[in-house]
Amino acid sequence: MRVLIVKVSSLGDIIHTLPAVTDAHRAHRGLSFDWVVEENFVDVPSWHPAVDRVIPVAIRRWRRNLWRTALNREVRAFKKTLQTERYDLVIDAQGLIKSGIISRMSRGLTIGLSNHTIREPLATLFYNKRYSVPWKDHAVDRIRQLFSRALKHDYDKDEINYGLDTSLVDAESTVNHKQLIFLHGTTWATKHWPESYWRHLAYIATESGYSVLLPWGNEAERQRAERVAAGNEQVTVLERMPLKGVARMIYRSAGVIAVDTGLGHLAAALSKPTLSLYGPTNPGLSGTFGHQQIHMKSNLNCSPCVKKVCSYSGPGVSDAFQGQQFAVEPPCFASHQPETVWTQFEKLLPVNATS
Repeated sequence: MRVLIVKVSSLGDIIHTLPAVTDAHRAHRGLSFDWVVEENFVDVPSWHPAVDRVIPVAIRRWRRNLWRTALNREVRAFKKTLQTERYDLVIDAQGLIKSGIISRMSRGLTIGLSNHTIREPLATLFYNKRYSVPWKDHAVDRIRQLFSRALKHDYDKDEINYGLDTSLVDAESTVNHKQLIFLHGTTWATKHWPESYWRHLAYIATESGYSVLLPWGNEAERQRAERVAAGNEQVTVLERMPLKGVARMIYRSAGVIAVDTGLGHLAAALSKPTLSLYGPTNPGLSGTFGHQQIHMKSNLNCSPCVKKVCSYSGPGVSDAFQGQQFAVEPPCFASHQPETVWTQFEKLLPVNATS
């Protein structure tokens, strides 16, 4: 049996799909998957042994010039590649109009969520068959339910396995138990933990005998990393590297502290002890999922607001580090003091690593 998965982006959403692939592969040994994914994320599905072929798509790049894209031979080549195989099932695990179009473009019976349980209800127009799953469940559970019903198998909800072949991520598999990764970069402005808090946390970590690595993906993140590392010789700003390189550094580290970002989900998929910081978003619906995960949620009344622009109208919140006063923005992160974060994070680390 051959199945096409359509889950093109983002990184966290792609990773949320992996446990469902593991479930299906265990239940149907003769089953293999192809996977349509954004070109920047092709590595992730390829790390799962049940995925036979990864088909890159470049929607993010193409939509910068829609007219040129409409005439682009690259788009025609993608369609031709997609249609070389006839699939027993095509599962749209994303539930967006763009993923629905890709599903319909392929050759096979299209499956997706119903219009009451999907992010963009118009996407259901592209499906031959629809399934309803509860909105209140975590994204990982929702996708596992969709696959289970579409492929007619059971799974153990209490067992979570992303199924990644970690030898494809890092052939050496050497862990430095005194090295940490801080994942400070994210998309929404409201999901950023205050920069001064990162500096304070780096100070606490290095005083506790750890070195800290700071990856980055764009110029703004590089500059933030440089400021966080300033004056602390045990903090290293990494060179810019592709996703596989960042995954390798995560895998070699003892643990991860992250904001709500796709790389945090990657850390969870690699079974790394991870503490994630949440302000405007709800980890119960889309947080890191798996073993050795701690979620710190805001205690502010308006959180989680799930807004890209902060609309807080209460009194201002401020704090200080090394004698410098600063505003805590967004205010929902005021409950995530660096000392508290470190105390919680230490619970994830082996006892001999903290001594």
